[in-house]
Amino acid sequence: MTSSGPPASGREILRALLIVNPGARRASAGQSRATDAFGRAGVACEVIRTSAPGHATEIARTRASDFDAVFTLGGDGTAMEVMTAMARSGPPVGILPGGTGNVLARSFGIPLRIERAVPALLRGREALIDLGRLDDGRHFAIGVGVGLDEKMIAGASKAMKRRAGVIAYVWSATVALLRMQKFSVRLTVDGKVYEREAASVMIANLGDVLGGLLHFGDGILHDDGLLQACVYSPRNLRDAFRIFYRMSRGTAHTDRCVLCIPGREFLLETVPVRRAQADGELLGETPLAVHVEPNAARLLLPAR
Repeated sequence: MTSSGPPASGREILRALLIVNPGARRASAGQSRATDAFGRAGVACEVIRTSAPGHATEIARTRASDFDAVFTLGGDGTAMEVMTAMARSGPPVGILPGGTGNVLARSFGIPLRIERAVPALLRGREALIDLGRLDDGRHFAIGVGVGLDEKMIAGASKAMKRRAGVIAYVWSATVALLRMQKFSVRLTVDGKVYEREAASVMIANLGDVLGGLLHFGDGILHDDGLLQACVYSPRNLRDAFRIFYRMSRGTAHTDRCVLCIPGREFLLETVPVRRAQADGELLGETPLAVHVEPNAARLLLPAR
């Protein structure tokens, strides 16, 4: 077999652990393509399939140290389970697209075809990224939010995602927007309190998602040791559509109905209480305490 050669970081990957979530939309079908790609690169690959929520975290904690890299094949939730287990420790993590939205893969420029993603990551570079951390110990790489984005996640059922893919999220987001619900927000950022009415609040680690199609705010970087709270306060549907348009243009932070505040420690309280989501996974209800863990995750990314 022909080796792919060492990645740009200089670390050669000879043994890889592939954690597969068989419940993810594209993971089971993609497993053989992934193992074939590792074989062509001369990389010994051991596959372990998860059996329940949280199992990926357990696998990573107990087996990661035996390998040069750990790859995930599932949705964003599977990737975050592994990144939570390996925060500040262990080998680098490579994210292979096997879910519905694959927001993390798209945001970091990872090819969406598995047979292209594997060699791109093996020959790529290592990067340290910040993670957000919740009080229960879970981490997020994209952001945690309440309001419209939570309704979008909750409104896309597993059956709908299997049938329609990412269109399921488009549909649920449209329904959530048309049924826009407002709530009172008390947001404490590094000890300073902000209060206003909102339809959505995102505490973001990534400035843009889906390959740059949507921008949460301005100057949000994944490696600056900060998160940024973005409070969206449309008064009506016209305001909401204007904000969405400006998010697609990267200028949402200039809108009079948007407040963006960078910081390290956050407390989000709402009236009434709202359910939250983090990186596409539904959580409990507000209040939410969040803080940043700088450079907590080591990722394999395609070479620039």
